[in-house]
Amino acid sequence: MYFLREAYRRVKQNRGSAGIDGITFEEIESKGLPEYLSEIQRELKTFEYRPMSVKRVMIPKANGGKRPLGIPTIKDRIIQMSCKMVIEPIFEADFENNSFGFRPKRSASDAIKKIKDYVKSGTKEILDADLSKCFDTIPHDKLMILLGKRISDKNVLHLIKMWLKSPIEENNKMSGGKSNKIGTPQGSVISPLLANIYLHILDKIICSAKSIFYKNGIKIVRYADDFILIGKEISNEIIQKLMYILNKLELELNEEKTKRLNADKDSFNFLGFKFQKYKDLFGKNKKYLNISPSEKSQKNIRKNISEYLSKNGHKSPIKIVKDMNAKIRGWINYFTIEKVSYPAVSKRKLRYYLSKKLYRYYKRKSQRKSKLCNRGAFQYLVDKYGLIDPTKYVCGMTTVKA
Repeated sequence: MYFLREAYRRVKQNRGSAGIDGITFEEIESKGLPEYLSEIQRELKTFEYRPMSVKRVMIPKANGGKRPLGIPTIKDRIIQMSCKMVIEPIFEADFENNSFGFRPKRSASDAIKKIKDYVKSGTKEILDADLSKCFDTIPHDKLMILLGKRISDKNVLHLIKMWLKSPIEENNKMSGGKSNKIGTPQGSVISPLLANIYLHILDKIICSAKSIFYKNGIKIVRYADDFILIGKEISNEIIQKLMYILNKLELELNEEKTKRLNADKDSFNFLGFKFQKYKDLFGKNKKYLNISPSEKSQKNIRKNISEYLSKNGHKSPIKIVKDMNAKIRGWINYFTIEKVSYPAVSKRKLRYYLSKKLYRYYKRKSQRKSKLCNRGAFQYLVDKYGLIDPTKYVCGMTTVKA
């Protein structure tokens, strides 16, 4: 029962909406959490448990497109989390140090630090790789073979297979199910771990001392299905070998989006950060590496703020500041990596945007200019209600009402 209680706590902490059955956390707790978890335990012990269909919704992407997100029921998420808690340590013992996504005590910041170390050590060439729909194309049969090599419990393997075969419900139409042979639904609790288990083959081959990659000093930095190869030279032979490996894994490299770059001359983006070398400002014959939020990341936070303000004009300044601070704080915290990234310029740009946006926002709220508009909305909200000034915010600090 401990695993189920802890799994419930973690699933609730991740928030998320109800699945296809419509059952919410509030409803579960109002009817009795112990009884709910006891029933799950009973279903698992008697092998009566069957996962429900996964509700699929389309969420907007930064490029204007949309991507699918699967929402299992809370019950299915609890059982998946319990399973993840059991099997994750087994596979963590095998994983390479070059992967950072969805792993305990690892983060995007660690991946960025690693890339900086490689670039500063003299590696020049980058292969910015892009996998086409990785989560949607992982073959079930090969994944199950990998799982079976480390998991001996057939009941656990059966659970995972059932989740992979769960039908998808979208716009009142069903797809997938038992006939489905590929894909791990994005949004599922256990999907990132399953993807890491599968892509570990790629990591292992590249890091092997016998591989052409290792012999040519090629390193890989991977965060889930995003990865780059980095070395002094990335030849066509290296790229062809990579494509051969991915073909064997039944994964596809998007050749249009995959780029080979020179770190001394070209900028490149990874996980929302922009890497670019600049000439020394003091005229020295060397370049320094600047790591900062990419243009796309800056555009995303501005869009996020704009959409929030357009939908929440009726809310009080106190509520607006609270919600805005969560967005600003999260963005700055993500892009601030001590002694690694340099977001100061981006923070000044964000401050300028907030100043202009909030002025226009309060100017439009009524036919007459509101008090906030006349006083300078941004600075007034900073002084009176504790709105975060991006140029003065320090990671970890808490803002208080003046």
